[in-house]
Amino acid sequence: MATASQCFGAAAALSVSSVNSRKLHLPSRRSLPGRKSSFFVVRSDAGVSSGSNSKARRADQLITNAVATKADGAAASTASKPGHELLLFEALREGLEEEMARDPTVCVMGEDVGHYGGSYKVTKGLADKYGDLRVLDTPIAENSFTGMGIGAAMTGLRPIIEGMNMGFLLLAFNQISNNCGMLHYTSGGQFKIPVVIRGPGGVGRQLGAEHSQRLESYFQSIPGIQMVACSTPYNAKGLMKAAIRSDNPVILFEHVLLYNLKERIPDEEYVCNLEEAEMVRPGEHVTILTYSRMRYHVMQAAKTLVNKGYDPEVIDIRSLKPFDLHTIGNSVKKTHRVLIVEECMRTGGIGASLTAAITENFHDYLDAPIVCLSSQDVPTPYAATLEEVTVVQPAQIVTAVEKLCQ
Repeated sequence: MATASQCFGAAAALSVSSVNSRKLHLPSRRSLPGRKSSFFVVRSDAGVSSGSNSKARRADQLITNAVATKADGAAASTASKPGHELLLFEALREGLEEEMARDPTVCVMGEDVGHYGGSYKVTKGLADKYGDLRVLDTPIAENSFTGMGIGAAMTGLRPIIEGMNMGFLLLAFNQISNNCGMLHYTSGGQFKIPVVIRGPGGVGRQLGAEHSQRLESYFQSIPGIQMVACSTPYNAKGLMKAAIRSDNPVILFEHVLLYNLKERIPDEEYVCNLEEAEMVRPGEHVTILTYSRMRYHVMQAAKTLVNKGYDPEVIDIRSLKPFDLHTIGNSVKKTHRVLIVEECMRTGGIGASLTAAITENFHDYLDAPIVCLSSQDVPTPYAATLEEVTVVQPAQIVTAVEKLCQ
């Protein structure tokens, strides 16, 4: 009861009508029928066990080894490109801060998002800049503050709800699915409650890893909710900004092992398309569809494949719901072979849905059965050696392409 009372108290604080520039700007109840649809973001970062330093080192090693050049080898040095360099978590923060400055109805709520700056420092400094009502620390009660955020979105605010761990958001699944995902339909279109869930999928040695892998497919079944997965600082910022501006539910998946990935991004403002895949590497022999961390495993494998005489086309699908069937279809019509690489579990995962979509729409263009490499249907082991057995590795990708192209 004490926890629930704290949440209700926070909700009451959000409804204060007289606020200054550092606080929330609320529309009057009388203005609701004519208001623009509100926005609701759920952010979720991975909960990491005590070995986070070793994990960060491992992430750096993965990225360094995994970034493959194009076949022509003419990639320019990032130091020579215009713009500024940011780590992925810093790019998320920059996108979030720009949207908070642009729109006074954008606010953040979640555990430790305020003066602590978030578990991964995505919200660092925002409480000092925008005040405690626009960056609201909540009790450890995911179902309560998620529901509170949905209610705030219904009144015209654009709250961003951060869960500390993707697995923890299972506690708020009822609010996300039955409330947020369906209110537009059950209210006769009166309300739109857009949702973005930020979080990783399938990282070993972390709390809730198996839940993270499953949530991607769970959220696919929720009506009206879009899902995107960022994989670079550039698209992390662009997708964050697009999600906040969208009037549809959006779930933004992140990967904790990519937080320290650095990239030079433009100084000028940009917004990514929430429903558009990214062509990472054009090719002719086989279409490799992937997303999130597996993008780098695929690009590492692409180096080996190019040396063996193969020309793979790599697409980061980014949009997990709906799929960008225009980009995917054009690639399938060119290569006639498809390999899907994901970290999600095999049964009921994104790869299964993507396989069904390609088979239904482009079956006549396929010269070979679709191959899907996914994580094993087991909880991700704590031991690193066992984790590598359950998660797809670059060598498996090379072998799969060789068999597909025989």
